[in-house]
Amino acid sequence: MKGVRTVSFENGFKGWRNAARVLLAHKIEPSDLEWQERGKGHSSALLWGNEEIDWPAMAGSSPQLVLNVSRRWLEMAEAVSYHRNPEKWQLLYNLIWRLTYENPKLMDLSIDDQVQAFLSMEHGVRRDAHKAKAFVRFRKIESEEGDIYCAWHEPENPLLRYVAPFFKDRFSVMKWTILTPDESVHWDLKSLHWGPGCAQGQGPQNDSLEELWGCYYKSIFNPARVKIKAMKAEMPRKYWHTMPETRLIEELIFESDQRVEAMIRAAPPSAEAYLPESEDLVSLKTALPGCRACELCAKATQGVFGMGHPNAKLMLVGEQPGEVEDQTGLPFQGPAGQILDEALAEASIDRDTIYLTNAVKAYKHRIEGKRRIHEKPSPREVGTCKAWLKSELKAVRPEVVVCLGLTAALAVLGQSVRLMDVKNKVLEVGDNWKVIVTHHPAHILRIQDPDEKDLAREELETALKLARSLAGMTRNIT
Repeated sequence: MKGVRTVSFENGFKGWRNAARVLLAHKIEPSDLEWQERGKGHSSALLWGNEEIDWPAMAGSSPQLVLNVSRRWLEMAEAVSYHRNPEKWQLLYNLIWRLTYENPKLMDLSIDDQVQAFLSMEHGVRRDAHKAKAFVRFRKIESEEGDIYCAWHEPENPLLRYVAPFFKDRFSVMKWTILTPDESVHWDLKSLHWGPGCAQGQGPQNDSLEELWGCYYKSIFNPARVKIKAMKAEMPRKYWHTMPETRLIEELIFESDQRVEAMIRAAPPSAEAYLPESEDLVSLKTALPGCRACELCAKATQGVFGMGHPNAKLMLVGEQPGEVEDQTGLPFQGPAGQILDEALAEASIDRDTIYLTNAVKAYKHRIEGKRRIHEKPSPREVGTCKAWLKSELKAVRPEVVVCLGLTAALAVLGQSVRLMDVKNKVLEVGDNWKVIVTHHPAHILRIQDPDEKDLAREELETALKLARSLAGMTRNIT
């Protein structure tokens, strides 16, 4: 009866992969092998019974072999190689054998026991690596050679070599050491050096950095989002003793009720409280002069509501009224409105068939002598005024919304964007509208370079033509 032969290798996943490639090429079945990872300081070799076979010689005689494994599988296999289960090497060879000689689509069979074990180990290692990256806390140690930052961490798996490149890249400009029960690593600004593991008592103790970190953690702690079960699932208690901020958690939770109340008092106001019960356009326009959610309306001549077809398929949203709009009470009446009218004409869009409004309903400005100088509304002011815009969108129910400028995009999309990233794109917002972001006509007015001004004007016209097509405005609106 043929005995099981031992495969002895070193250098972790790289050593296993080299050995596995040779064995696969010689068609050595998994059931004939037993895998054994050797300690440091031994030469790599395959042991057949009591016979040690020279690696280079055997590899040189290997037949040609095309592996039926993807780069992604190899990445996952490398993660599995850092699992604490010693059966991982046998599992990996079983899978790569089956992928090569039995079923190249084996990994699609999620009910297969070996596939399930592989995926479970891979997930466990990646989750453990994520926790290592998140929970390692360095403490400063002063030495004759300068400051060294040291951390102690206890991962579930021996994965320090798996995560060390992350710390090398992230903290490349400082000397640091990470200690774990399995092994340790030191970065000297040039290369990584490996050493034995150690118990926590041999690791760094408290220092002034912990107090500084604790102050920072308290400043970013959001009591309104505390979910104790979820927090313990993501940050198990076993890691708390290595993390200075976790000693603050109970104190912060105890204080959370008072802090939530303070956050509510400090929250930006909303115009929602000033909306009428009936949110049709007429009622909204009538209610706007009574809005006191911010100071802009009080400082402006008047609030400027939207205007246009009440059932428009296309809505244009600008930033805020300008000087002329503030006086007339109508949107897009000044020089920017003239640029817009020219672009609408070029796009074959009748102003009477669309709806025009602004993200902010009052003219924000500063006084310089006898002049009023336009000022851009802040994100807080955009958020405060957003209730009016949402009500207009709900009342008109357009199919397409064109954001004229990035302030309008912030109000409609709910996030900041860069024009270069969204230009000429159609963005879907929920199930309701298609959104296009382009230049504000006022921006075009401010461009000094003639060629750049012409390009921006063309881009505005192109966006309006695209919006007209998407809105299907060849048909009559009733």
